[in-house]
Amino acid sequence: MSHKKSQARHHAVQALYQWQMTGQDIRDIHDQFLSGQDTASFELKYFDRLLRGVPTHLGELDEQLGPCLDRSIESVDPVERAILRLGAFELIHQPDIPYRVIINESVELAKVFGAEQGHRYVNGVLDQLARKVRTAEIK
Repeated sequence: MSHKKSQARHHAVQALYQWQMTGQDIRDIHDQFLSGQDTASFELKYFDRLLRGVPTHLGELDEQLGPCLDRSIESVDPVERAILRLGAFELIHQPDIPYRVIINESVELAKVFGAEQGHRYVNGVLDQLARKVRTAEIK
């Protein structure tokens, strides 16, 4: 996966975390976030897709993640919740990206931003979800 797409995910997780914690309008967060960034360092269109896609499909994402979790989505650490929602969005709505790439990128984000063992939780949850939503690819 391209470095610029990885950076787009990195920034999207930060913006989604802010959205989850503050409840601010996603457009305001988007504009605020981009005002301080060098947009040449990441894939802006992909960042936009992720940042708009997760809130738009939030109900569907949480519903799909629910059976894969050992607790309610609201009980999941907010950083890991943002990463899981981002990964779920990509697994469901970005079929052109291999599921292994999505899971790996999500695990790396959890290593950077999450709790000490959060990457293991993210890996397990997204692996379960991939088995449900990417059955043809996994076979």
